Amino acid sequence: DNMIEEGCLITAGNINDYNTMTIGWGMKGIIWRRKTFIAYVKPCRYTYEFMEKNDYFTISFYEKDYKKQMAILGTLSGRDCNKVEQSGLTPIEVDNCVTFKEAYYTLICKKYYYHDIEYNKTPDDAKERYYQDKNCMHRVYYGEIIKEIKN
Repeated sequence: DNMIEEGCLITAGNINDYNTMTIGWGMKGIIWRRKTFIAYVKPCRYTYEFMEKNDYFTISFYEKDYKKQMAILGTLSGRDCNKVEQSGLTPIEVDNCVTFKEAYYTLICKKYYYHDIEYNKTPDDAKERYYQDKNCMHRVYYGEIIKEIKN
């Protein structure tokens, strides 16, 4: 499934205080009888703070036409600038979460489990590519999909 590759954002927080970032990894499936989306966020990313302090997050999907916006939201930090404004996307509130008007599909997820990827259990090629900084390993969030919105 290439929906994530075409353009995908993870967003945590409410309309008055949120952050979003482009993701290239994620899985949708069934775990413990729950429809689940599994997302990966490094603690060195600003979005991590929002994932930690909020019980819900959204995963939103975009057509290929939004590659420029995905690049902006994946490379700039919300700590340093208003990257959503720079991207031109339109934030909207859904069930006290945030998605964007331009998304064709959004999942609202409730966190129910997480674990951290361990450096010593990670394959060597992944260590070389993703974990030059051993202190910034992905946290893996499991979110029960409580609502799906199709635009």
